[in-house]
Amino acid sequence: MKSTLFLILSLLSFAAHAQPRARKVVFIIADGIPADVLEKAPAPNIKKVIATGTYLPAHVGGDLDTYTQTPTISAPGYMDLITGTWGYKHNVWDNAVKAPNYQYKNIFRLLKEARPAAKIGIFSTWLDNRTKLVGEGLPTAGNLKFDYHADGYELDTVAFPHDKGSLYTHNIDEKVVAEAAQCLRQNAPDLSWVYLEYTDDMGHRYGDSEQQRRAVGYVDEQVGKLWAAIQERIQHHREDWLLVLTTDHGRDAATGRNHGGQSARERATWLVLSDKKTNAHAQHPPVSITDVLPTIARFMQLPLPQATQRELDGVPLLGPVSLAAPQLAAASDSLRLRWTALGGKGEKVKIWATPTNKFKTGGVDEYVLLGTVPLARQRAAFSRAAYPAAFYKIVLEGERNTVNTWLMPAGPPRASGAE
Repeated sequence: MKSTLFLILSLLSFAAHAQPRARKVVFIIADGIPADVLEKAPAPNIKKVIATGTYLPAHVGGDLDTYTQTPTISAPGYMDLITGTWGYKHNVWDNAVKAPNYQYKNIFRLLKEARPAAKIGIFSTWLDNRTKLVGEGLPTAGNLKFDYHADGYELDTVAFPHDKGSLYTHNIDEKVVAEAAQCLRQNAPDLSWVYLEYTDDMGHRYGDSEQQRRAVGYVDEQVGKLWAAIQERIQHHREDWLLVLTTDHGRDAATGRNHGGQSARERATWLVLSDKKTNAHAQHPPVSITDVLPTIARFMQLPLPQATQRELDGVPLLGPVSLAAPQLAAASDSLRLRWTALGGKGEKVKIWATPTNKFKTGGVDEYVLLGTVPLARQRAAFSRAAYPAAFYKIVLEGERNTVNTWLMPAGPPRASGAE
């Protein structure tokens, strides 16, 4: 009898440990912290995360003086991250968020469509992150619903009276973090977004100042609370967690009060991952805020639709990758491509082209295979005679990731303004 009971318990234990460990992600956006400010800050809790993971110099703003150039403003930065695309695709150019293009699906929507049972959460000091950028409940945004949320407190002027020094924003950040930490401990959503605003308020009010440094210290304490909640989950549950910590823009070099333009300091940001096992792409900094979505998907082992992969402007920072940094030079009779090879010997690259952008309005682009070339060659050239067009979307499909570059009609980048 005892031997039978022992066998049953052993089988149950084996079955429990045979189940794959759940993979969960929390990403935090701490608003408006330039890279040089974070690097000089004591930040003991953030340094604990970096000690177990990776710190990477990063950038926002797209590629300078190209069709991808995007204002270094908050809402465009958030949308860059959650869609893995720049403004020319997601169509968010300022904090008004007038007409986002939800065809470029955000990471929450991609997760829910692939795994309907997955749980998602948002904990934010700005309600528009949920209602406008993600577009919760909007048919055009997929009728997405968060399982957990804590936001909208900025509208409650009784509990959080708006004072001239913006202390109420700090108090909301504290409330948001308390709600997030509790939800992580109790419910452990599969994917969560935490957004903190106070650092940007202090930057706008005081620029490079003691007030800004104190605000970064508050962020460090808040990260510590969230990191502690994650560690508790790891200790007591069969779960692996990835914490992603970043910012949405830098600040101007003269005063530290402004942003929105394309100066080096406004573009220079940073990225912290609680994972040391970064890939070859991560070894070529600065990485991009658009790299976050494919990195989250890679960690969660989330398969992305081919149409989405062909539109992403980022490259995963975890797991094996084939190539990055596609460049296109067009002459009247030819298309010349270059890329950075990151994969192994013997890999091939398939090069696809389409003269349409039906994806933008929910349609399907028909791609033509221009050719297949060795990855290590890092260049290819094709005649335009067989496919004459003023506009092309070019997709370079490696064995382990896909990148794209466009030939756009001549014209200046969209103007941006500080905000």
